Amino acid sequence: MVAVNNAQGMMAFWTDIDADYVMRCQQWHNCEHMVERTGVPGFLVGRRYRGIGDAPVFFISYETIDSAVFKSGPYMERLNNPTPWTKEALTHFKNNMRNIYRLLACSGQQAPQEAPYALIYRFNIPAGAEIADWYGSDLLPALQALPGVFRARLFEVDEEISNIKTAERNIYGGGPGEQKYLAYFEMSQSDIHRSPQWKAVVQAAPYAEKLAGLQNVFEEVSWLEFVMYSPDIP
Repeated sequence: MVAVNNAQGMMAFWTDIDADYVMRCQQWHNCEHMVERTGVPGFLVGRRYRGIGDAPVFFISYETIDSAVFKSGPYMERLNNPTPWTKEALTHFKNNMRNIYRLLACSGQQAPQEAPYALIYRFNIPAGAEIADWYGSDLLPALQALPGVFRARLFEVDEEISNIKTAERNIYGGGPGEQKYLAYFEMSQSDIHRSPQWKAVVQAAPYAEKLAGLQNVFEEVSWLEFVMYSPDIP
């Protein structure tokens, strides 16, 4: 899993699905779409999560060797030539958001087996703040060291690639979100971020004051429903 642990790019997609189409969507995503996407050169792994509580129905992520894969010729060819099943499925997507990210920082390793839960924070920072200096190098390692947190990563939106127009995007209509940064925690349980240990870290100096300054913060927890690796992963 060395290549997967070194993934530098990620596409994240959030969507709600028409209630009467959820099972059909799962079939499409498992049996066609994931197979297609993970077969694109540079793709490493795709995951689909189901949202808990107020989170969107699906949080979907694809990890790549770098963010440039998401503007590569083979990937653009797929986005601009969707299959009939993809065209059908995308018409049932609602409240869509899609971002392309580059990795800024990582602490920990992928779980020996897939981590069953993902905690996502999306946020902005005040102008001039250097988030990688403290969030990536200090806060992520402190939280990743807590029991049950396998890996903690910080991503930044690649705005140029996120805004590329494609045939698929013309169908579902979703574009980039407002938040520029994404923190992605892979966890063994869904409520670790509610634990006294987690609160002790984020409420301690100097993190508490800096976290209070983050803007447009959105938090969600999802459970892992499906994963597929590239056939090139040994």
